[in-house]
Amino acid sequence: MRIEKKVWPEYFQKILDGDKTFELRLADFECKPGDILVLREWDPRTKQYTGRVIEKKVTYVLRTKDVKFWPKEDIEMYGFLIIGFR
Repeated sequence: MRIEKKVWPEYFQKILDGDKTFELRLADFECKPGDILVLREWDPRTKQYTGRVIEKKVTYVLRTKDVKFWPKEDIEMYGFLIIGFR
């Protein structure tokens, strides 16, 4: 399946440069390994697409609502880090 999503310029460039190898998204759509993520650069100031597009093959999907590794108070205080690696 091909999934199209908007990406703000600063994140698009990091993906293009190979520095950002993950996406954090609201889980309001289906996605599985093997799907193609079509990322279209979107400028939130102009509310327009820039014309730049990059396609990435999905290799891993973590879907979660409730993370129980840490106490709720710690999560509220610190939040989460999403760490990508190769």
